[in-house]
Amino acid sequence: MKRIAIVVALTLLACRASALPPSIKHVIVIVLENEERANAEKQPYFAELVKRGAMLRNFSAVAHPSRPNYIAMISGSTHGVKSDDTVTIDARHLGDLLEARGLSWKVYAENYPGNCYLRDSASGSYARRHTGFLDFKNVQTNPARCARVVEAAELDRDAAAGKLPEFALYVPNNKNNGHDTDVSVADKFLRRRLEPLLRDPKYASTLFVVTFDEDDYHAKNHIYTVLLGAGVKAGSGTDVAYDHYSLLRTIEELFHLGDLGEHDATAKVIGEVWK
Repeated sequence: MKRIAIVVALTLLACRASALPPSIKHVIVIVLENEERANAEKQPYFAELVKRGAMLRNFSAVAHPSRPNYIAMISGSTHGVKSDDTVTIDARHLGDLLEARGLSWKVYAENYPGNCYLRDSASGSYARRHTGFLDFKNVQTNPARCARVVEAAELDRDAAAGKLPEFALYVPNNKNNGHDTDVSVADKFLRRRLEPLLRDPKYASTLFVVTFDEDDYHAKNHIYTVLLGAGVKAGSGTDVAYDHYSLLRTIEELFHLGDLGEHDATAKVIGEVWK
């Protein structure tokens, strides 16, 4: 009886993983700032992407304010962080899982000063708290891993050289992400930055995820999240409840990484929207 239960469990796990399209070879997550889903959907480009991609209509952030959400989306936990204060976390994250499988990751951060810059802000509109990975001790103390956080313009160079990482976090600066401006500015930025990538054959095997870190405290943390590109059924959507942990779990399943033993281990893998 025990053997049968194990076989059934393994079969279910295999089915769950196989439901994700093998055409996806890269994932780029673009994170914008502090807006509820309903307000984002009123913007022209955000509304257009809903029709062209797959809308997760019941997607939520997991905390307030910004920093714990960025930490959660790559590590499966907020690790007790409840503010935007600078932190150093001694725990595993998505980068550890990827590297263990021989896969690569990067953070493309607009206006990032480089050289493992660990202050929380710099000239321009860069904010370390939006990079996620730089809050982890095993990145801060390892120059090779710290070098995976780069200025955003390197994305175009990596794509041209055929060196896109399997996973990337794209972090707009605090003007382009809507933090110091508003969601209409974020909408215009996204059209300028994302649209050329969606049309570029160099990104043909890339799943793009457009999401927000959190809402504006007015919508129970429900946030706009849409999937685009490789493997996505255009014009689809789902009302199933997902969150940042679900997205992390889906990425883990996609690249056969295992899990971090945090909330990601029990989170639902995103379904219903794949080709």
